[in-house]
Amino acid sequence: MKCAVIVFPGSNCDRDLAVAFESVTGAKPAMIWHGDTALPDDIDLIGVPGGFSYGDYLRSGAMAARSPVMQAVVQAAARGTFVLGICNGFQVLTETGLLPGALMRNADIHFVCRDVALTVENSQSAFTAKYSAGERVTIPVAHHDGNYFADDATLDRLEGEGRIAFRYAESVNGSARDIAGILNDGGNVLGMMPHPERMIEAAHGGIDGRRLFEGIVEGLLERA
Repeated sequence: MKCAVIVFPGSNCDRDLAVAFESVTGAKPAMIWHGDTALPDDIDLIGVPGGFSYGDYLRSGAMAARSPVMQAVVQAAARGTFVLGICNGFQVLTETGLLPGALMRNADIHFVCRDVALTVENSQSAFTAKYSAGERVTIPVAHHDGNYFADDATLDRLEGEGRIAFRYAESVNGSARDIAGILNDGGNVLGMMPHPERMIEAAHGGIDGRRLFEGIVEGLLERA
């Protein structure tokens, strides 16, 4: 099983995500610089990490979405490769068009950094298969632009197609319908604002995030 983590100027969670991948898979992921134009052969899982790519200039994730490597990520996703975008990674995935909607400034205009309760909305994807639908889990957030927005038609489609993976149990940033994470129509791309990679060891305060990574591994093994 081959994993990769994309590294942008300003990334600050790329190592956290790499540690999470290695902890669950037993293998070190490839660290791919944003200026590269190709991914390793037969890549199974791509992580787009949190942080402040390009200093969040212009708009969070907008410049990173136009990095050379993201063309390869988009192509890999179209082939069915699993892609996980966390926090700034979620912003990047919306800017590339891999996921619908946009992440705006938090409703209260403040940076939010704390553990939050999430409700698992869909347990049928590889990313959420280790959770139960309706289950509450605790995952930390750390963002200033996590307010998910999409037009009503898009929100209705996400609801109707079961593509909302996680919701905030209570409003955190003003996100439409309390959305914390969504899937693409193929179910192989997940974007979420909370940081599951920060909840993979009991010493970190909990392990609710670990099951997300374990679910991806099991999903990949089932494909093999």
